Amino acid sequence: MNTEISHLTANAAALLGEADKQRIRAIRSRRWLVYPRAKQVLDRLNLLVDHPRGTRMPSIAIYGDSGMGKTMIMKRFRDQHPPSFNSLTGRLKTPVLAMEMTSRPGERRFYAELLTLLGAPQRPRADIAQMEQAALRIMEAIGVQVLVIDEVHNILAGTYREQRIVLNTLRFLSNRLRISLVCFGVNDAREAIGGDVQLARRFEQFTLSRWVANEQFEILVALILRNTPLRHPSVLTAKSLRRILQISEGITANIFHIINSLAIEAIESGKERITDEAIEKWEPEFDAEAAFA
Repeated sequence: MNTEISHLTANAAALLGEADKQRIRAIRSRRWLVYPRAKQVLDRLNLLVDHPRGTRMPSIAIYGDSGMGKTMIMKRFRDQHPPSFNSLTGRLKTPVLAMEMTSRPGERRFYAELLTLLGAPQRPRADIAQMEQAALRIMEAIGVQVLVIDEVHNILAGTYREQRIVLNTLRFLSNRLRISLVCFGVNDAREAIGGDVQLARRFEQFTLSRWVANEQFEILVALILRNTPLRHPSVLTAKSLRRILQISEGITANIFHIINSLAIEAIESGKERITDEAIEKWEPEFDAEAAFA
């Protein structure tokens, strides 16, 4: 590779031929980076898809503060196992089905959300038993093996009775369809899932902790820089890395936002690299918290 662009991945290097506007647009767009911690979680999730069907299927709960990359991991997992259509049998297969827990969960709202996701028509006067049977029939027909639930901490928005009913529903679906569950949520989600002891025992737990000053953090920053289309390499000192960690509070989304903002400044100024001086001077804009969400 040309030594002038050896600091970039092939995809990032290809963007150097684009106009500044396109490069900035690429920097602002969401992009997936396979950093070690995310790869570890994905590797474990992928094992669920191939796990032999049986009783008490293994399940996984991934916890972490908002902005730690849970939703990105969920989408990556779902995209790795997309629906497929067999033209010979005329059957659709959906190994991974992903949904978001409703803001005020209850049994009816849960099944309504699930049926909407499945593309099933709903009768306005259908009772819960009918909705349940429709969901079971369709999920079994399309071969769902893993049900992914994002924002599982929303369970806590319901009353104690509603929480127990939703947890019982999740356990019932896992038992009846012999499927694994994957739940994503903030740390409060531990309390939500813990409301059903039998269900909680099935979950292997992963925590996406905030970043600290170690080799893993350095690898993450290096990966982001290698995927950021700047013409010159950005060589950062330990002091600059500590400052990024400090102002980002160890939140993955904040780290991306800071480096992306600095990269855009580097393009607009013509420097084409992120410098220690720029990091020292960087301050979040007024609406930074909204951008980090």
